[in-house]
Amino acid sequence: MIHITQTAALQLRSLLKEKEAGPNQGLRLAVERGGCAGMQYQMELGTRGDTDEVFGEPGASVVVDAESLAFLDESTLDYVDELTGSGFKIINPRASRSCGCGTSFEPQEETATH
Repeated sequence: MIHITQTAALQLRSLLKEKEAGPNQGLRLAVERGGCAGMQYQMELGTRGDTDEVFGEPGASVVVDAESLAFLDESTLDYVDELTGSGFKIINPRASRSCGCGTSFEPQEETATH
């Protein structure tokens, strides 16, 4: 599950309305190899696919593919507006460390259970 703060939902709703997004579109969150910490976040407006998970509420939805969800499960999408910049921010409990810019992370080692 991806959690979305009220601030992020308001900004996402505004962004989707501004871009005249359709009912099956939302903010697509993905994870790929790269960045200074090993894995990096990708965010773009996208259309929901058949195998994607959708989180949020109508008009403020987040779309995540199954492979990325393994790295993002229980994360929170927030929106920050600070002196150093503004934008969506991912708070990821599955990251063992993140880079200073917040766009890449190192995933936690999975512990095998018997």
